[in-house]
Amino acid sequence: MADKTSTALKRTADVKGAIFLGLGSILGTGVFVILSMATLQTGDWVLLAVGIGALVATVNGLNSAQLAAAYPVSGGAYEYGYRLLHPSAGFSAGLLFLLAKSASAATAALAIGTFFRPENRVACAVAVVLVVTATIIFGLRRSNQVNAAILTITIAGLLSLIFAPGGDGPALTRPEFSLRNVLEACALVFVAYTGYGRIATMGEEIIEPQKNIPRAMVITLIISAVLYVGVTLAWLRGTVPTKLFQVAGYVALLGVLLNLILGLSRVLLAMARRGDVAPALKKLDKNKEPTRAILAMSALIIILCMLGDIKLAWSFSACTVLIYYGILNAAALKLPADQRLYPKWLALLGLAACLFLAFWVPMVVWLATLLCIAVGLVIRWGIHKLQ
Repeated sequence: MADKTSTALKRTADVKGAIFLGLGSILGTGVFVILSMATLQTGDWVLLAVGIGALVATVNGLNSAQLAAAYPVSGGAYEYGYRLLHPSAGFSAGLLFLLAKSASAATAALAIGTFFRPENRVACAVAVVLVVTATIIFGLRRSNQVNAAILTITIAGLLSLIFAPGGDGPALTRPEFSLRNVLEACALVFVAYTGYGRIATMGEEIIEPQKNIPRAMVITLIISAVLYVGVTLAWLRGTVPTKLFQVAGYVALLGVLLNLILGLSRVLLAMARRGDVAPALKKLDKNKEPTRAILAMSALIIILCMLGDIKLAWSFSACTVLIYYGILNAAALKLPADQRLYPKWLALLGLAACLFLAFWVPMVVWLATLLCIAVGLVIRWGIHKLQ
């Protein structure tokens, strides 16, 4: 990892900033869209899906926390897979993260564009990406301030729904119990929780990472789980969405977009450091910010926005994210005893849970994901041959 010192990022985020990063990523599409869809699909059983999703996310979060504490650098499972498993495993994790989260970011931008300018939603989405990118380039500290403001509005909107009187909305369909529907909902809800991973992918910028990363992840998961259960109960009792909830939904999408670009740029930076993508992307500006990586990811998101709607986006995210966390848990199994914060069986449990939930994702999504990994590995091989 040559030139690592000259490309080191500044540690500017304390535990509060890390929590804001996690919550800003979790409280977005999942809580405003996926929970209502899961409720319609599973009825009263949605609470089981929310609970299982939270438990799986907690296990994965703890394993992610101990890895991030041991290796507090940008990249997340890309870096852990490289160091503890095999270069191909690390590269696959990085590629899956970039694919899944770029699609999610484009979806968030298009949703905002549809709300404000339905007839020009693509142009509006591109403008939103550019504005958010400009905000990020000012630096992580400024981004944290914006993220905190967005998060305040988001939580206020969620609380307005949770404490609103129920029973005035349309009658909830109570579908018969279906194990497949419940398990598929578990996979989708798990993905909604995984925004906490942004804390790990930005571990190089967290102050006192060995102490603050595990603490921030646990607090983030507790707060998000409480809010998810509250919103789920509101849907079950037929609560009509409040105006504040609706406004907060679109504001939250801005937060999701901001946090996704931050996390994506750090993974791309880590990949550039190892020569898996163009080495020029590892260079930092005078303020020690990965501006080139930020602009590159923003360009990819803009291209996806121009393509219009992304079919099966959330299922694709579910499949790629579950494989990503499968690699992360496998890396946690390889941690030396002196770097391990939690027992080894926790990594085994996380790996088994990811593989089990991934089984319930549609097969066509699985095939598309495996094809992307294969193509990516071939391109990586070609890049290394040319270097």
